[in-house]
Amino acid sequence: MLQSQLCREQDFTMPWFTHACTKLRENMRFHRKLWEWCYIYEALRERDMLLPFRKGLGFGVGKEPLAAAFAAQGTEIVATDLDVDNAKTQGWVDTNQHANTLADLNGKGLCDPHQFANLVSYETADMNRISDKFTGQFDFTWSSCSFEHLGSIELGKRFIVNQMKCLRPGGVAVHTTEFNLTSNEETLEMPILVIYRRKDIEAMADELRREGYRITIDYTAGAGPFESYVDLPPYNNPVHLRLMLGQFVSTSIGLIIEKPQ
Repeated sequence: MLQSQLCREQDFTMPWFTHACTKLRENMRFHRKLWEWCYIYEALRERDMLLPFRKGLGFGVGKEPLAAAFAAQGTEIVATDLDVDNAKTQGWVDTNQHANTLADLNGKGLCDPHQFANLVSYETADMNRISDKFTGQFDFTWSSCSFEHLGSIELGKRFIVNQMKCLRPGGVAVHTTEFNLTSNEETLEMPILVIYRRKDIEAMADELRREGYRITIDYTAGAGPFESYVDLPPYNNPVHLRLMLGQFVSTSIGLIIEKPQ
C-alpha cells in the first residue's frame, strides 16, 4: 500500500501506476505531474475512498482529470479553485491551468456526462481561508502541487493542518507538493512558490501527529537514470521527474494523512 513518499523512477514500473494510468487514460511516461495524479488516485483507491456514496473535496484543481476520474467511480466531488480574478493575477489563466466551467474538469471524457453533472460541483475557494461549511463533510481531500503556491512555507503548513477538519472520522487526505533535494537548510520561498525541505515536512508531520492524525514518510529519492536527469527552464523535456527551481533541485512528494475513526 502506498505511503507518503517522494516521486521515484521505480514507481513507474509498478502495477498501481499502470492501473491509475489506465483509469486516467494517460500513456505511461516519466513525468512527475502524471506521477502525482496516479499517486493521488491510487492512494485513495487503496483506502476504499473511490466508491459510490463517498464524498471528496479537491483544492486548487485547475483542469486536472482527477475530479472526473473519481466521479467515474461513483464518488460525489466538490472541486474548488481560486476565483478568476485571483487566478489571473497569479498567472493560472494565461497558462491555461484554471477551469472556467465545470465542463473543463471532464475535458477528457473520463466520466459519463450525465453522471458527471450529477456528482461533481465546482466552487471558488481560498485555501488560506477554508470555509467552515466544509468541516466534517468529506471522506477524502486532495490537491496536486497546489499548497506551495499559498504565499509562504508556513501558510502551506497551516493549510495542510487546517484542511484535515474537512474530513469525517476515518477520512483520508492526499496532497502533493515541491520537495527540495538540494538542501535541508536553504530553500526557495517566494509569494508565488516555495519548496519544502525535509525539516519543513517533518515539522508539519509532527504537528499532524500531535493532533492525532497518522502519517509515515519515506524520503528515499532513488538514483536511476531518469531520476538523475534534472529538467531546466522552460521545462520542455518529456523526462521530468526532477527540475531546477532557482538553485535547487526539486521533485514531488506525496503526503497521505489519515484521520482516526
